[in-house]
Formats: sequence, structure tokens, C-alpha cells
Amino acid sequence: MKTCLVVDDSSVIRKVARRILEGFEFQILEAEDGEQALTACQKTLPDAILLDWNMPKMDGYDFLKALRRLPGGDRPKVVFCTTENDVAHIARALHAGANEYIMKPFDKDIVEAKFHEVGLI
Repeated sequence: MKTCLVVDDSSVIRKVARRILEGFEFQILEAEDGEQALTACQKTLPDAILLDWNMPKMDGYDFLKALRRLPGGDRPKVVFCTTENDVAHIARALHAGANEYIMKPFDKDIVEAKFHEVGLI
């Protein structure tokens, strides 16, 4: 079974993402911020990471840069999940190592399409 780390400071977003991704037979891990996510990844790297941008302690961008520096940190497929929709913001995320991005609010079809694009489904 593939694992997905859902990183978002909103418990509602984590719950929605969990419900969607469990429907695609992912085992779900959760983190409330980038620091928690980095600690989880230092223990075991997931197959996928659904990553919020704006979070306390460590934002998604800083987490992604730190993740990609870890041994094996290039393996997880990272899908940014954000309310930011300007091209520069998206380009910055992709340049830092994100594989894809989705806009909030999202639904099952959007998540399925993006995870399919990066080879997770």
C-alpha cells in the first residue's frame, strides 16, 4: 500500500484529503506544519506528500527544500495544495521540487487527476 503524508495546518483539509486518498488505497500520515512533516520524513519517506504552502513554524516551501536535501528526499512525489494562484508562486514551488500543484478548494476528481499525472494512481 502506498503512503501519503498530508501536511496542512487545517484539520478540516487533512480530514477531507484523508477521505479522498484512502479511497485510492493510500495509507495516510498527517502533519500540522512543515516541522512535523520533516520529522516524519526523516523517519520514513512516504510515496506521496500533499503539501500546504502557508503554515506556522515551517511553511511548505521551506519544508520542500529541506525534504529534497534528505537522503532519498528526491523520491516522494510532492503535490502542493494552495490558495495561491499566481504564476510566480507556482513556478517557485515547481522550481523547489514540487511535482504538481492543486488549488484549494479541491475535490476527488482534482486529486485523482493530479496524482495520476505524477504516476501515483
